[in-house]
Formats: sequence, structure tokens, C-alpha cells
Amino acid sequence: MQSICLLLGLSAAISASPLSQQLPLSETEPAGQVLASRKPLSGRFLHITEDFHPDRLYKSGTSIGRSCHHGDGPAGYFGAEGTECDSPLSLVNETFRWIENNLKDDIDFVIWTGDSARHDNDEKLPRSAEEIVQLNKFMAQKWVELFSQGQGADTTGAVSKLSVPVIPTFGNNDIMPHNIFKEGPNKWTKRFADVWKEFIPEDQRHTFVEGGWFTSEVVPGRLAVISLNTMYFFESNSAVDGCKSKSEPGYEHMEWLRIQLKILRSRNMKAILMGHVPPARSSEKKNWDETCWQKYTLWIHQYRDVVVGSLYGHMNIDHFMLQDSDKVNIADADGKVSVRSKSDYLESLRSQWSSLPSPPTDVFEQLDDIMSDGDDSEVTSVKKSKKRKFLEKIGGPWAERYSVSLVAPSLVPNYFPSLRVVEYNITDLDDVALDVDLTSYETHFISDDLDDTAYETFESDTFPTEPEIQKKKKKGKKKKPNFKIPEPPSSTAPPGPAYSNQAFSWLSYTQYFANLTHINHEIATGQQGDNPHIDFEVEYRTDDDAYQMKDLSVRSYFQLAARIAEEDQADADSASGSNSRAADWSATDKKKPINTAWRAFLARAFVGYEDIEDLID
Repeated sequence: MQSICLLLGLSAAISASPLSQQLPLSETEPAGQVLASRKPLSGRFLHITEDFHPDRLYKSGTSIGRSCHHGDGPAGYFGAEGTECDSPLSLVNETFRWIENNLKDDIDFVIWTGDSARHDNDEKLPRSAEEIVQLNKFMAQKWVELFSQGQGADTTGAVSKLSVPVIPTFGNNDIMPHNIFKEGPNKWTKRFADVWKEFIPEDQRHTFVEGGWFTSEVVPGRLAVISLNTMYFFESNSAVDGCKSKSEPGYEHMEWLRIQLKILRSRNMKAILMGHVPPARSSEKKNWDETCWQKYTLWIHQYRDVVVGSLYGHMNIDHFMLQDSDKVNIADADGKVSVRSKSDYLESLRSQWSSLPSPPTDVFEQLDDIMSDGDDSEVTSVKKSKKRKFLEKIGGPWAERYSVSLVAPSLVPNYFPSLRVVEYNITDLDDVALDVDLTSYETHFISDDLDDTAYETFESDTFPTEPEIQKKKKKGKKKKPNFKIPEPPSSTAPPGPAYSNQAFSWLSYTQYFANLTHINHEIATGQQGDNPHIDFEVEYRTDDDAYQMKDLSVRSYFQLAARIAEEDQADADSASGSNSRAADWSATDKKKPINTAWRAFLARAFVGYEDIEDLID
């Protein structure tokens, strides 16, 4: 936090022309993602980390060592759980059937986070670019059929009317070669502009063709979802080089994101960020180029009054990560992540969280009591030195030093197929228009020359340390600004929806999964008869006894991370009576208390498929 404050102190007014192809948001719901009359908000949305990887070549009864394409083996009817095989179309179709029967009428929009084509893991049957496009068309058509009004999708080429918005994004396997995404416009942005024509707002089509990113207002005039093209941030994309140079698409993408967030702030709107590859950054795994991670973390921090939260997929394991606007120690690690290395990655997150500022006893409970009536003016009554210093370290009573990214597990059965329903606050949203006039809309332009402060260029690709800043001040040298630093929220602005419970704040989520081991066994033994089907069941809720989250605020995730990071050798007597600890006795050693928050986090990461004892051992 101190480094951010110091950066903001290096103010130097600059002017720069807006991006030449910048297209801002429209005031009303944009034409293009055409919605029929809007129903009242339910306060729920679906996040499906597509990672569906549909595979038309999958055959049940084939070898799992041969991509479930050839030979004889145990590949099940609905997929080969716990393997590297992709998803049969039977799993895709059943998933959509279950969503239609159980969720369709109770969700407000869909976050769809990429990878809707099979992996290129069969040398005898290599992928083609046309196959990738066709698989994505197949997946897009499933959403259109699910949410189209009337008799189904329009087969004439016209844009179908959808009952709820669906927001897609590029996955690293939605292109060819996988991971490699060149500067736009390119053949993929042009093809997918057509594939996703029902989902990309008309006024965002040009922006999408330029770089594969766009914004959609899912609640007109109130809430937008920003679809990021994380391929330009991805370390494995050798066609680009981070977000530092103005010639790089990653730099342009970050500038576009900054301007979009500025526009939303000027309109008093909120935003959800979503993408495919998450900003993992630990001693075991680093997904993004460092210059992109640095800007992303700063952007979210400075626009913390706008950003509701961030959602990603790609990694197939259920977890979350904290972005620290102050500093994080990292080491680079690339390559494919196995189950063993994934558990190492989770352990590295736990180790990272062990360095979080340690909460004094009852500090959060005391804050909750003070602010339970909606008035935080008495927060200053937390006078004890230890508690005051702790709050200063975490960015105040709302932990505004941090932001959170959620990574959902996948539908492809590397473990068990899963999907997630997030509940959010719809208080004071009764005035949301139910009918949207799509025939006309007013476009909002905003100057890119407002009161942003500038960051001076340092030789390092990362933000300068305090010693570097002081050294530069002493020398009195000034260089041409590298990029703009957004203004923080107004000093009179209340905490944003990611920090304080208000309209659009995330309250909880329910994680669903399908136990393919049991389902495939029922099919193989004839128990399901001639009509095989899948029923997703609840794996967990975030407010259960293991996670104990009263909401999905950053502070709640900070508290959960601190509990997960606690030593297994913690004092069981004190742990058993405190909400800030979650410990239980090990079934194998009565003398050693085991951190049940950590055990739950580890088990849930693998959707309950892996043996928790093996992972802990």
C-alpha cells in the first residue's frame, strides 16, 4: 500500500490521445446481444469454466492412454474421470439438459470462461483450425438453444433473442496453435466475431475484432461484464511480449481496460472482470507476464469502487488467489501442471498466505459489531495499538490492500465435472428496467486526458521500490511517462462492492459436481436403463462449516486464507472455540490437530476426486 501511495505522489500531468479504435460502452443494453423483455433479477448467475473441451472423436470403451479415441479400455459413457481425455458430446448435452431443468429460469447471466475445443493430444488425429471453429459453433449454439426465445435459434443467420446475456472469452485451446495468439485483427478475432454474434454487443464488435475483448452490460446502466483476452497476458504466448511496450497488444488491452473502468465509474456502474487464464503468481506457478500482472493489480486497486470481482478458468482446480497491491514475492515456473505439481502450487499459495498480516484476536468481530448498523464512522474506536497497526497493514477495515480472483474447476472430467452458481446482492435494484429499447442508444464518450497521474519510467519492468523512488528524487531526473496510473476512488466514496455488502456484492456460491465414477458404474451395470442421464449435486457452499464465509468479500477471503495458512500443529484447545481457526483431530494421530480449512481447500480443489490423505502425505 505504501508503494502505491508513493507512486501516486509522483504526479505529472500528461495528455495522450485515446486509443484510435476505442469504442466505449452504450448507455442502454447494446444491440447485438439481443435480449427479450427482461425478467426481474434473481440475484444469481452461472459461472461455467467451460474448459468443456468437447471431443466428437471420444468413444466409450476405449483406452484412456490413447485419448479415449482408440483401442479397448475403461472410458465411460459420460467421460473418463481422472484422466487426460476430453469431454464426450454426451457429457456436454447432459450438462445443458441439467442446466435447463434446474437453473435456466433462476439465473441472470452466464460467465463462460473459454476452451470449447478438444486438446491436440492425439498424433493420429490432429486438430484443424476448422474443427476448432466448428466445436465453438457447436457450444455457442447450445447456449442459443438454451436461452433463445420462442421456437429456438434462428437458422437464417439473424441474431437470436436471448433471455439472459452469455459472455464468452478466448481459451488457450480455442486457437491454433494452442497458446499462440497474434496481435489483432487476426483470423481468430474475425471468425469468432461471427461464432459469438449472439453474445457480443453490436457496439463492441469492432473492438472485439481489434483484439478479442469486449464489454457487455448484463444489467443495463448498472452492471457490466468485461471479457478480457488473457492470451495477451499469458506467458506461454510467444507471439507477444507482455504489457510494457506501447507496440504490444497487451499494453493496448490494459489501456482499453483502464478506459472502460473509467467510463463505468463516470456512469456510477459496477463491473465483473472475467477471462480464461487466471493471474496465478506464486513460487510454483506464474501464468501472466509480470508487466501485465503489475498493471492488472494496480488497475483493480485503483478502481476498487467499480470492480465487483474477477472470474477465471483454465487451471481446472477450484481455488482463489489474492492480489496484493503492496508486494508479493514470486518465482517463475512454467510447464504442464500435474496433480502432484498442482498440490505443490496450492501449498505455495498456502505458504504465501502464511505471510499475511496476522489478525489480532477478535478484531474482525469487533469491526462487524461496530458496522452492523451500516455506519462505519465508529471504526476509529478500534484504538488498541496492535489492532490499529493490523488494519493499517491490510488497507483499513475492508482489507482494501488486496483483491481476489476466483478460479472455478472445469467441466472436462480431469476430476469430476463441475459448475458454479454465484449469489449476489440485489438490494435497491427494483428500479432496473425490465424492457429494453434496442432500436436506439446513446453512446458515452469520455476524455482520456482527465486527471490521471503518471508513473515515471524505471529500468525495471515492475513498479519501483521506495529506495528507487527516493534515489530518483535525489537525482532529480525525470523521464517521459510510461503509462497512466488511474485515479483512486474519491476520498468520500464508500468501499466498493468487493469490500462492503451492497448492490451486486457477491454473497456466496454453490459448487455443483457430477460423480462420474458412480454414474458410469450405474450405466455399465444397467441401472440407468436406456436413458442415461447426469444429475449434478451440491459439493459445497461457501457458508458451510468448513469455509464459514458470511459473504464473498475480499475481507472474508483474507480471513479464509489466514485460516488455511495456519500451522497444522496449532493448539487444538484454542482452535476448537474460535471462529478464526478451523482445526480438528487427525484420524490417524490423536496428538496432532489438523487444519480443516486447509483440508477442505485441498479436497475441493480437486472436486473431491483425489484422496485427501495422499495429497497431505
